[in-house]
Amino acid sequence: MIQRSIRLPLNKSFFLFGPRQTGKSTLLRSIFSEKRSYWYDFLKSETFTRLSSYPYLFREEVLARPNHITHIVIDEIQRIPDILNEVHWILEQPNSPHFVLTGSSARKLERSKANLLAGRALTYQLFPLSFSELGKQFFLQKTLQFGSLPVVYLEKSQEEAMDRLRAYINTYLKEEIEAEAQLRNLSSFIRFLSLAADDNGHQIHLSGLSNMIGVSYQTIKAYFEILEDTLIGQFLYPYAKSVRRRLSKHPKFYFFDTGVVRALTQKLTVPLSPHTSEFGTAFEHFFILEVMREAHYQKKDYTFSFYRTNSGAEVDLIIETPVGKTFAIEIKATDHITPAHLTGLKSFLAVCPNAELFCACLEPHRRTIDKVTLLPWQEALKEIV
Repeated sequence: MIQRSIRLPLNKSFFLFGPRQTGKSTLLRSIFSEKRSYWYDFLKSETFTRLSSYPYLFREEVLARPNHITHIVIDEIQRIPDILNEVHWILEQPNSPHFVLTGSSARKLERSKANLLAGRALTYQLFPLSFSELGKQFFLQKTLQFGSLPVVYLEKSQEEAMDRLRAYINTYLKEEIEAEAQLRNLSSFIRFLSLAADDNGHQIHLSGLSNMIGVSYQTIKAYFEILEDTLIGQFLYPYAKSVRRRLSKHPKFYFFDTGVVRALTQKLTVPLSPHTSEFGTAFEHFFILEVMREAHYQKKDYTFSFYRTNSGAEVDLIIETPVGKTFAIEIKATDHITPAHLTGLKSFLAVCPNAELFCACLEPHRRTIDKVTLLPWQEALKEIV
């Protein structure tokens, strides 16, 4: 059992969101004993059919529970949003149990006007396995190539890991998302997924994707919203002093897992070799995900962006903290950094003179070039987050 970084309360109700297969159910079963909990899995057809047809049965069952049942765990709550009305009513009764509500689509609940319990439940998010969680079981090459979804990463062979990823793409991303989002044109969405994965970590031009796929600009925008709704990825916006200016420029989009990107681009069987551009791209993707995951688990309230000028000077990740600090981080998959690697950081310093400049890389020891601190990426994570 891998110790997860997230800390969940034992005496409060809460939502736990995260993409499918990140280990939500496994984590909860390690915390909440089935002897003291009722479990409802809305992915099970018989449970879904029974309670979607007669939501009041849920209330009656919970109210009739024995005294030793202290928690009610519901998997994939977004499949029957009306149950949240029953949960809300029960929470207002004396001696109510604590509710643990998992889902893979937080924003879908919001968009469907679901009852989010008016502050009566806390909200948490679970990600794939992180570097700090894996500890001695972490291998950079493996993580870049296959990602860190628990069911994939913990497979004993590469062939089984690849099969797991293919199944994830085919049965979840291409089928279940289509069903949940009620897409009318599945073939266009599948084509979009492939192109969006090709563009992972690059600035997104919605009009260009629209032309390539043959659907409207608004459809492409809606497809990205689906990926955000199901926690499959998120946008990273350009750095600017004004929030409005950030949103008006072309953002980057990052999928939630490096292995999922390689599966979508059909490169799972292609070795990911150090000192190649693909290795560098995957390393940048991995490091940005790690920073965001750790910051989220530690409740840092950081703001993330990237920096790029019209002349092409770029910094991979800008972090702004609530206390006014700014970190500018260049991410390089090389063990020998030269001043040529740091031109983007120097450009950013002219815009933000008080910024702390870092280069997260594969060098074995810390050193400094001008005002830039070069760090092994593991140390950079600890220093930044």
